[in-house]
Amino acid sequence: MPGSTTPPGWYPDPSDPRFVRWWDGRAWTAQQAPAQFQGQFQGQGQFQPPVQVPRPKLSPETPVYNPFIWAITLLPLLSVLLLLTWQPEFRMITTRQGVTTMDPFSMYTPGYFLLMGAGFLSYGLSVLFAFLDRQRLLKSGVVRPFHWAWAFLSAVVYLIGRSVIVNKVAPKRGLWPVWATIAVFVISMVITGIWMSNFMQSMYSQLGYSVST
Repeated sequence: MPGSTTPPGWYPDPSDPRFVRWWDGRAWTAQQAPAQFQGQFQGQGQFQPPVQVPRPKLSPETPVYNPFIWAITLLPLLSVLLLLTWQPEFRMITTRQGVTTMDPFSMYTPGYFLLMGAGFLSYGLSVLFAFLDRQRLLKSGVVRPFHWAWAFLSAVVYLIGRSVIVNKVAPKRGLWPVWATIAVFVISMVITGIWMSNFMQSMYSQLGYSVST
């Protein structure tokens, strides 16, 4: 339309045919609405504020889950499993002043760096999978699904927001990722608690042996 004499109005969005966008007579604006509501805007000769239309319900046959949302849900287990492989060592050193203390670098074993790397990897993958999950929801017909960028704040924030919106357009569905996240959290706390108990016992044992020698 740029360079044409098309009057202002709602027209099919050139970037996404599922939506209509407001043409102000000279250029496209940021105002957008689902295409099925185009008839409601015809004949409006003035600039209108963005219209928040209700999200249409999905048919019972439309899938609301995909591998990406389950990957986001289960990714925290990766760090928990790697935590079990980290067996820190404790060494004692004597300073020039004759003071015996624990070597602060003795804990930085290869398992430690593997655990830290897994944390950063899980964070990046969560953001990527949130983007891919949102694209799947758009293709399934979900209007204005929860934005994937919330995953930068926390994968849990995206999971909750996504589940709430999906449950609105697909009643009685869409909440399983939230329940799975709660289960993963409980499992993670139990495993971490057991590891911490073993960690403290190992630390006392190693430090006690080092001091005695």
